[in-house]
Order: sequence, then structure tokens, then C-alpha cells
Amino acid sequence: MQETPTQDQLCSIIVKESADAVMFSDRAGLIRLWNSGAERMFGHTEAEALGKSLDLIIPENLRGRHWEGYYRVMESGESHYSIDLLSAPALRKDGTRISTEFSMVLVKGEDGKVLGVAAVIRDVSARWQREKELKERIKVLENKA
Repeated sequence: MQETPTQDQLCSIIVKESADAVMFSDRAGLIRLWNSGAERMFGHTEAEALGKSLDLIIPENLRGRHWEGYYRVMESGESHYSIDLLSAPALRKDGTRISTEFSMVLVKGEDGKVLGVAAVIRDVSARWQREKELKERIKVLENKA
């Protein structure tokens, strides 16, 4: 008979094997957790990502705005994206951009100070492309009317 895993073991297995990207970055924006879903989605192995800046997956033209918000959240300890989904383009290892949606979890220490942020990220590129094509078709049909 197989032994039932502990809650900590279950959490570890779920995070590690999730098809969605699950990652954690510290207060400085350095990646400290990178699961197999993140490897598949972004193309970077865990060894390539750990200890690196989030710039690894943030398109260059969005980095300024990202870091402004990131450091504000690290200081305030508050973000409405802890509840709402955030949509943002991301960058794969090969340089292609993908459309993502993600939720965030602010990870705080016993003193209440933010240690960093975890994110569960899903690639929604195919859905965004379908919606774009549908909008274009609707526009064409409306112009014919």
C-alpha cells in the first residue's frame, strides 16, 4: 500500500508538475522558483532561470513600467493583481513574444514584510489570436453592411 504524501509533499509535486508556469521572484526581482511548466512555456531550463532577473521573460519595451510597479508592490505589500488576473506579453528564450495571463501571490515573512511574489502563468496566445481574427472578421462584415 502506497503511503499518502504529506501536505508539503503534495504542494511540491503540484507546483513542480503543473502545466502552467509557476515561479517565485524575490524582492530584487531574481527568480528563485521555476517549475517544469515555466521551462516549457518560456524555453529556459530551471538552471538557466534560477538567480536571473525577471527581465529574462519581460519584453524590453515593458521593463521600465514593470519594475516601477514591482518595486512599489514590494514596498507597499499590496497589489490588486493578487485578486485579478493580469494580462501581459512575455518573452520566450527564442525571442518570440507570447500572450500570458497570471495571478500573483505576495509572499510575506512572519514580520509581514514582502519576501517576493509568486505567479501562476498561462500562455493564452492561441486564444488571443482567435479573438483578434474574430474581431477582424466582424469589422469586415460590419463594413459590408
